Amino acid sequence: MGEFEAAGELVTGALLGRAMEPGAGEGGGESRICLNCGTALIGHHCHECGQAGHVHRTLSGMAHDIVHGVFHFDGKFFRTLPLLAWRPGELTRRYVEGERARFVSPIALFLFSIFAMFGVFSWAGITTPTDLTSTLNTPAGIEQARKGLLETRGELIETRNERGANDPRRARDDRRIADLDKQLKAFDLLAEQVGGKEAGDGKVARTTGWAIFDHGIVKWQKNPSLMLYKLQSSVYKFSWLLIPLSLPFMWLLFFWKRQYRLYDHAIFITYSIAFMSLLFIAITILGVVGVSTGWIVAASLIVPAVHLFRQMKQAYRLGWFSALVRTMVLLGFITVIVTIFMLLLVLLGMT
Repeated sequence: MGEFEAAGELVTGALLGRAMEPGAGEGGGESRICLNCGTALIGHHCHECGQAGHVHRTLSGMAHDIVHGVFHFDGKFFRTLPLLAWRPGELTRRYVEGERARFVSPIALFLFSIFAMFGVFSWAGITTPTDLTSTLNTPAGIEQARKGLLETRGELIETRNERGANDPRRARDDRRIADLDKQLKAFDLLAEQVGGKEAGDGKVARTTGWAIFDHGIVKWQKNPSLMLYKLQSSVYKFSWLLIPLSLPFMWLLFFWKRQYRLYDHAIFITYSIAFMSLLFIAITILGVVGVSTGWIVAASLIVPAVHLFRQMKQAYRLGWFSALVRTMVLLGFITVIVTIFMLLLVLLGMT
């Protein structure tokens, strides 16, 4: 199911991105009358309602729209991506200053990259664990784990008995059997504790004194796997919150420079997040194809910092020292921003 989920995320992100992307020059004027409002066409688009002169009514045309949204973005994607990777500050500055028809808009690229990233995560099998409650929170899960230990213990006893009396491996088997006995006793105690908790499940434990959060804590304790899955789903559904959360911190870096507006900072942030999402996609794929973990870790640590430095220096026309200082401060801010973002998602899930 991971491949289907990955494809769904990719197409969803592309179509959302395409819906947010302002059109510029697409379409072919086969009809001379607008089929939407009846206005005589002068060019490829209606000057009254904006509809393209060429419309299709075929399944192949619909498939073309999907492929067009995923890979083409009207040709702007392939003009945007190289600049985003190597000259992100120039891309940011040119877009802010009004050169917009040539490039994918920040919000469209952001939506596409976020959904594509989680699609690739699904394809690569990077998901929340589903067995967190198997041995910790339910009597059934504890009993299942206990049965596994008993089976292992029985096999060890059979193996030990088959060895000769003078076989030195018998001592090792005895130690392993003794360890399993200790684990079985621990599971017996845990089963008694969990059984006692379930007997009083009609009441919500008072942990914080705030009923809503106490109820949320109980939900986390009963089914942490489900709560982690919801948290993972919320990360990309509410990823847009990273933009307003980041704006005050970006403003602090330039609050005395009146020529830079909040809009400029928002474009910087959105393009930056889009690049980081695409970087995570590339790193995930490299991990799947077997690239060394050392190289992947190095890329994960070095590339984001270098990219932020280049974008900062180019977008705001800074000297290298000024850009370096601001980049280091921004990296600290990012830690705070991500922490606030995750806390908001946790609180949202609990309530």
